[in-house]
Amino acid sequence: MEKNVKISILCQTYGKLLTENQLEILEDYYNNDLSLSEIAENKKITRQAVRDIIKKGENKLFEFEEKLGIMKRTLKQEEQISTILLELTKIKEKTSDKQVAEILAHIKEELNCLV
Repeated sequence: MEKNVKISILCQTYGKLLTENQLEILEDYYNNDLSLSEIAENKKITRQAVRDIIKKGENKLFEFEEKLGIMKRTLKQEEQISTILLELTKIKEKTSDKQVAEILAHIKEELNCLV
């Protein structure tokens, strides 16, 4: 997975555990595609300070993920749900029983809400 995407997901998962300033700067850098200079100008701090805050924030996010593993588990669950949905589609296509088809459709609908 690309680093920018990974950091964005980690920010969504663990962002509340960072300081408000760290989260804002990480979101500006990774999600809003602002440069270090633009962030520094907006925050009235140096480029180096922005870079340091980004590095510290990244390290904290990776540390949280290493200890808690929420992102890893979430991605694995999404993968498993996608596999189940694919298998349900195969079963639904092969059955001629309307009641079974309705139950499968309901199960697919519920699983789609989880992804």
